[in-house]
Amino acid sequence: MQGLFEEELKVLLERVSHYIDQGDIPALQSFIDHIHSADLIEIIEDLNEEQRHILIKALDTEEAAEVLEDIDSEVFSQIIKVLTLKDKKEILDEMSHDDIADHLGELSNERSEEIMTYLDDDDADDVRELLIYDEDTAGGLMTTEFVSLEEEFTVTQAIAYLQQHAPDAETIYYLFVINEYEKLSGVISLRDLIIGQPDDQVKELMNTRVISVNVSDDQEEVAKVVSKYDFLAIPVIDDFDHMKGIITVDDVIDILEEEATEDMYKFAGASELEADAYEESLGNRIWNSIRSRLPWLIVTLFGGMLSASIIASYQDALDSNAILAIFIPILAGMGGNVGTQSSTITVRNIAVGNITGIEVWKTIVHEMSVGLSVGLFCSAIALFASFFIYDISPGLAAVVGLSMWANMFVASTIGTVVPLVFKKIGVDPAVASAPFITMTIDLTGLTIYFTLVVTLMTNMI
Repeated sequence: MQGLFEEELKVLLERVSHYIDQGDIPALQSFIDHIHSADLIEIIEDLNEEQRHILIKALDTEEAAEVLEDIDSEVFSQIIKVLTLKDKKEILDEMSHDDIADHLGELSNERSEEIMTYLDDDDADDVRELLIYDEDTAGGLMTTEFVSLEEEFTVTQAIAYLQQHAPDAETIYYLFVINEYEKLSGVISLRDLIIGQPDDQVKELMNTRVISVNVSDDQEEVAKVVSKYDFLAIPVIDDFDHMKGIITVDDVIDILEEEATEDMYKFAGASELEADAYEESLGNRIWNSIRSRLPWLIVTLFGGMLSASIIASYQDALDSNAILAIFIPILAGMGGNVGTQSSTITVRNIAVGNITGIEVWKTIVHEMSVGLSVGLFCSAIALFASFFIYDISPGLAAVVGLSMWANMFVASTIGTVVPLVFKKIGVDPAVASAPFITMTIDLTGLTIYFTLVVTLMTNMI
């Protein structure tokens, strides 16, 4: 399906480019009228600057605003720059304030201030307020375009108020209620409002158990709340319970994708710099990949040197039993696999909020038990395989098997405990990445292996 989807987009791009190059604007308008805005965004980003200008001009104001809300910030800036003053004002007036703020936050201060001059005073004030907050907080994600009802409104008054203000709101499925001090006091669904009696007051129909987030809450916490309660929108309040805005589910989907991508890169010992550089030149992409991967690779290199030092310190044992060396990669590989499995599960459960309170200890016991169990099976296989395949003594086979069992148990413990400790001290658990876990387990695994060799072989060989 993915290949077919890309092929369809390619055909759409060719048709759009053809109409633009031929100057057939009526045909262009008729054709793009049936293309979804998400597909238009991909098409626009593949056009040159002149073609983009023509395509945006072919859209009506509402469609152009919808496209520019989700387009890349640099492309947004380029398009706005070439529009007429009238078009700039009309399109920006149709755009959501939070989307404008997101774009401006990615641009230079000089360019942002220039674009702000195209907004009317009220809209500019709203956008400036959004720019105050860090982009990764609830305040930075929220939109100020929402409808709030007063407690004393009757159903008739509330519906009349909605008819007047709803066109400018992000969503009206949830209507948040404020008291005389403009503090959030309740929520009422549009359905409940419509079926209410005309003289019923909003405060009689509203639900006072309102789930909200603070303007300073991290975006990941916001996403967890919305996901837990299946909200379409959630109110954002300040420290004094004044309602400042709302965050809608479409923004939360973007958060989840962003956070998952960030954790994935961290866990691989890279960074989201590589994803962000996808549209840049090949040289910049190479440089971003180097500077995101190199630090972890250097850490891993020093870990490898430490591993080499451990092996060197047991050189006498290796000289007397050289066959011991062939089992080092097996032990290291199995330990790394088990540790990575445990850390992946643990980081994922931390991210979705499944590990709190007593669940911390349950998780540790669970993963340690799994490590003991799989270690027992794998160590038995390693013991018999080393004895029958490599024809080594029963004593050496026992050392290999016992080392495998101990290494897998320790690896599962490290892979579980390290992310939990990182979370406890305020460090992103995803930093407990595969390179870090693998390096740590290599060191502990080699230490276990050669310690058992020295302590057990003395009596067994």
